[in-house]
Order: sequence, then structure tokens, then C-alpha cells
Amino acid sequence: MRLSKTQTRSSVSRLSGALALGGLLTLSLAAPASAAEITTVATGLDNPRGLTIGANGAIYVAEAGRGGDGTCIAAPEGGEQCYGATGAVTRIVDGKQERIANGLPSLANEIGSNAIGPHHVANVAPGVTYVTVGLGADPAVREQFELEGVDFGQLVQLMPDGTWRSLHDVSEYEANVNPDGGVADSNPYGLLAGPTGWIVADAGGNALINMPLGSTTPSTLAVFPTREVQHSVPNVPNPLPMQSVPTSVGFGPDGALYVGELTGFPFPAGEARVYRVMPGQEPTVYAEGFTNVVDIAFGTDGNLYVLEMARDGLLPAMMSGTEPTGRLVRVGPDGTQTTLVADELSAPGGLAIGADGTLYVTNHSTTPGGGEVLRIKM
Repeated sequence: MRLSKTQTRSSVSRLSGALALGGLLTLSLAAPASAAEITTVATGLDNPRGLTIGANGAIYVAEAGRGGDGTCIAAPEGGEQCYGATGAVTRIVDGKQERIANGLPSLANEIGSNAIGPHHVANVAPGVTYVTVGLGADPAVREQFELEGVDFGQLVQLMPDGTWRSLHDVSEYEANVNPDGGVADSNPYGLLAGPTGWIVADAGGNALINMPLGSTTPSTLAVFPTREVQHSVPNVPNPLPMQSVPTSVGFGPDGALYVGELTGFPFPAGEARVYRVMPGQEPTVYAEGFTNVVDIAFGTDGNLYVLEMARDGLLPAMMSGTEPTGRLVRVGPDGTQTTLVADELSAPGGLAIGADGTLYVTNHSTTPGGGEVLRIKM
């Protein structure tokens, strides 16, 4: 699953892609994991990623699909990833699941795993649903899909009949503006939707993009910094510039935006952060010490919930070809971090919180047909 901007054209770039208020919180030792009641509420999903609780109480899940036998481009982990109209959005309501949209763009390897496609979903009213469709590459590669009429790197709106239309070309903004000034690379991922427009975390572009309602001109809300990190990867320069790879965005109880980062290669344990963003100001670190954050959300209790895709770092899982064990962490207003769930999570991909405080997580997010949604009650 490609998330980060290409750093070089070496082996590093092939691995680089596989998500007190207002200040840096002092970290404390994580408390023992709490007992959780975990129930599976949806199964059979294709590479499920972000999810949301809709205005009608239903759960909406973005499925990145399983690719297909269409046009192929180079995959970040080596080999190829090929196009298929297999992306989807599933709705879960009253214990029943239904794909309300099919045929969205998807790229995946030959077995349909590690897909790129619908990455996040927002439902703001019955019949009003928005989806980020990823890319994970230089926007110029999209020219290869023109004959098939495929649009990657978009913010799209779903119609009540299951069709969709593009609202904003997020990846074109990266191509034209390139907010972080690096190699052009775009992967629209995290999504917020509201009455004034949409905010997208571009995981490839290392930026937070604002798309106001009624305007065709996006703007940059924040750029997240590259940092040098020490590592133990053989034959790779040390220290190494590590990109941020923002995967998730949410509103905090203070009205600020909060952004979680996956981090780029070498995906080190303990180096991921959650940033606080106020428009017009530089991002500040709100909480740190995480590993490969793929989603965040604030609960009605005022706590921040952080979902890690790989608690021990993505690189070991990538090298072994296994799904990483994830972790769900609660961060209190005083900075205390408590692990809620870990061993039951395998490559989790998205987090949503109901009005009653119930947590919902997508699991097996890089697997075709094996994805699921878990309901977690503490």
C-alpha cells in the first residue's frame, strides 16, 4: 500500500510507500490494555480502509478494491499493480451490509492485495457521501489510464443511485503546486467533509489540502516536515530522511485540526506523531511516540483515539510478507497513553467512533475478500 512520497529511485523508493491542548503533550508510560468486547459486524471486504458513522447512524466503509487486469504501472514494492473497476463503498445498518457503490478505480498486485483506490469516506447527510480515491504515484502516470477513462487522485461524490462524479482533482493540485517541494507524488487519503467544503490529507504529498465549497481553487492548510532518523536497515544511508505521510485528519474539541502520520521508509517504531493544525500557523506536535498511524478520531469523552497500522513498524511485515499487528491507543487530555486493543488487530485501516462511544475499526485492510469491520466496546 503506497502512502509516501518517493524519496529516491533506489531500493529506498521502492519500499517508501507501503495515515495541554495546542502544545506538545508529555508522554507517560502506557497503562495495561483494558478489557474490550470485540464483535465482527462486516466481513468479505476488499482492502477496507477508512470508515465513518453516517448522519443516519449507518456505518460507511471505503473499500480500495482488488485491482484487475487493466493497465499496469510499477508498484512501489516492486512488480506491477494493475487497474480494475473494483473499488467500492459498503454500508452497514441494522446488522446488514450492502455495497452501495461499485466500480470505483482500484490498483492492486496480481493477488489483489495492498490495493490503492477508495481510501476514506464521509457521509454528511442521507444520500450525501464523499470518497477520496488514492493514487500513490506521480500524477503524470494517470495519462496511462486515459483510454479507460479512469480517475485516480480524486475527491468524488457518490450519487444516491451508486454512480459518482469528481469534485476535485487533488493530485492535479500536487502536480501544479507541490506544497512540500519534493518529488511529485500524490495519494489522497484522510477526509473531512462539512458545510464549508472538504479537507484532504494527501499522504503522498505530505500536505493537508483545503477545498472550499463553491470554489475550484484548493489551498494548502499545512505541510508536514521530513525528519532524519537513525535505523538499522543494511545498505541504506544512515541517518535517513523520513517523510511524514499524513494519513488522517479530524476535528478536535478545541476546533483545531488534528493529523496523524504513518511516516515513510524505514517506518521506524515510535516515530509517528499527531499534529495540531490551526490555519495560518505551522503544525505543532500534539502527541508522539506512535508507530505508523493510519487513523485518528476524538471521542465524545474528549480523548483522542489513535490507530496504528503496525505497532512494531511496517518494514518487518513488508519483508516477511505478513500482516502487521496493529494497536489502538487512547490519549487523555493530560497526555496519558493507554493501549486498548492490539493482538486482535491485523493491518487495521480505519477508525470511527459512534455517538455512544463505541469504536469501529476496519481490519485486514490490505487483503482482498478478507477485510472486516470490528465493533469495540470498552
